Amino acid sequence: MDQKIRVLIAKPGLDGHDRGALVIAQALRDSGMEVIYTGLRQSAQQIAQAAIQEDVDVVGLSSLSGGHKALFPKVVEELKLRGAEDIPVIGGGVIPDDDVSYLEEKGVHKIFTSGTPTTEIAEYIKKLVRGEVV
Repeated sequence: MDQKIRVLIAKPGLDGHDRGALVIAQALRDSGMEVIYTGLRQSAQQIAQAAIQEDVDVVGLSSLSGGHKALFPKVVEELKLRGAEDIPVIGGGVIPDDDVSYLEEKGVHKIFTSGTPTTEIAEYIKKLVRGEVV
């Protein structure tokens, strides 16, 4: 029997809106994944620590506040500092197209912008965990 993919969904920084993160969390659960949601206003350190403690396969970050350019790379860095750089980080939310390549250069595997179908996100995570995407 295959083990369920474990995904940590987190809201870094002071962003107080989590509707999108909750929709994604439910969609990933519906696709057969185990989802851990950290809640609002998490620091990069808290997110990295939770990812390690929960032994997740992927970290998904959500940002609606515009802080993604600072916060997403900080989570990637915190995972590296803890020896967990093998846990891929993906992100989504209200992220301008111009910021996507910057975030990917900083180590975020994939950015999903507003309007991306949840099925596309779930399929990407499955492929990522199976090693079918780099």
